[in-house]
Amino acid sequence: MNKILMTAAMLGASGSTFASSLDEKINEVVAPIVNPFVGMIFSSIPLPFTDVQAPWIVLWLVIAAVFFTAYMGFINIRGFKHAVKIVKGDYADPKDSGDVTPFQALSTALSGTVGLGNIAGVAVAVTIGGAGATFWMILAGLLGMSTKFVECSLAVKYRTYNPDGTVSGGPMYYLSQGLEKRGNAALGRTLAVLFSIFAIGGALGGGNMFQANQAYKQVVGVTGGDLSFFADKGWLFGLLLALLVAFVIIGGIKSIAKVTAKVVPFMAITYVGAALVILAMNYNLIDDAFAQIINGAFTGEGITGGVIGVLIQGFKRAAFSNEAGVGSAAIAHSAVKTKEPISEGYVSLLEPFIDTVVICTMTALVIIITGQLGSGLAGVELTSAAFGSSISWFPLVLAVAVVLFAFSTMISWSYYGLKAWTYLFGESKKAEMAFKLMFCTFVVIGASMNLGPVIDFSDAMIFSMALVNIVGLYIMAPEVKRDLKDYLLRLKNGEIKEQGKEAAKLAKQ
Repeated sequence: MNKILMTAAMLGASGSTFASSLDEKINEVVAPIVNPFVGMIFSSIPLPFTDVQAPWIVLWLVIAAVFFTAYMGFINIRGFKHAVKIVKGDYADPKDSGDVTPFQALSTALSGTVGLGNIAGVAVAVTIGGAGATFWMILAGLLGMSTKFVECSLAVKYRTYNPDGTVSGGPMYYLSQGLEKRGNAALGRTLAVLFSIFAIGGALGGGNMFQANQAYKQVVGVTGGDLSFFADKGWLFGLLLALLVAFVIIGGIKSIAKVTAKVVPFMAITYVGAALVILAMNYNLIDDAFAQIINGAFTGEGITGGVIGVLIQGFKRAAFSNEAGVGSAAIAHSAVKTKEPISEGYVSLLEPFIDTVVICTMTALVIIITGQLGSGLAGVELTSAAFGSSISWFPLVLAVAVVLFAFSTMISWSYYGLKAWTYLFGESKKAEMAFKLMFCTFVVIGASMNLGPVIDFSDAMIFSMALVNIVGLYIMAPEVKRDLKDYLLRLKNGEIKEQGKEAAKLAKQ
């Protein structure tokens, strides 16, 4: 913790002018190095028979989602009811090994995806693609459920147990062990190491510095702008946020899960509740809003023009929001208390549904119904104006939501980065503490500096995780399909039984 205080003091003592000049110097050095990599990951390719270009990484994610949905027999639809029962604890056994309950695992994973993308990203999608982008966003969210099913089932199956009884799992483990079992040990180790490197970079950047930076800007905005107490004290805000993050993550996954299990439902209920209030106030416009969404989806009423252009905007936002295929959520789900890997695959189905189908759709509906679409605003400003047009004080609530979203995302990504770090450097208290101190230091840096190229680079690293992860998912998909068939057979024969209310109550404790 002393390192955090020293870093904060160094940043704060020199003032905002020094920080600004340091930003520029770092950006000048970093940009020429990282820009080619960023450009490669987010580059667009022309689609056949159209004049539209699409980011190839989005196509990579969407094609995988379509494949896994078909290959797993539309598990995203037929498995939904069973997923809800598992999260409720109906099949939970208090004797199962693991660190967290299915509900806590789901909350932790959701806290890593539900965030600024649901507030600002959706606004960007409908601004560019029109109301119709919402339809394709919902469809992509439904398809992404199948990808999450495959990666989270594998994460539990190939997790390892540490000497202290804790669990480590995620793509780095199923890539190395799963491919080794198929005679591709070298490929598996290579993919696992690459995934870990990308995960660490993504955790420190997009999962940390970007979140701290956006939370800081939102707080300054609602507390007076240039006149705000925090206007030139990003380092102080970052220090306070770092201390809160440290307080949670020092306790490990159990501490993180307990916090997210409370914060995520609160965030979701508050945000969706406000949206429902606005929809109720404008109930006579709901039919027209859905008509705009359906018509726009197939007529291309957006700045991009054309159905394919609108489709890409919707798919892009869904892919960037729920991270299906990135492999991050699989790390959280691997810590669940269960002896049935497939059961956690079912739980993970709910993640893209809540993140994209519910929360992102609510944002889009409010923007459309309040008539703010086409107002000239974009991003979080558009969302804030849409909610504020019906609830005058909601921009303040939105600021609180942004901070909570950022905080929950940071503590979840700290765990993702930690597990990638310990995979590379070994499971030890020293290794864990070194990463946690580094992570908290980056919180202060993120809040007090504007490192554009660094953040762009970390975002590119997050989606590089998907590039590596999905290769492994394709290879191991037949194994998951066999496990699913066996699970369903045992469920049908009564070998997998509901534990009853008392057992479920104990499992939740």
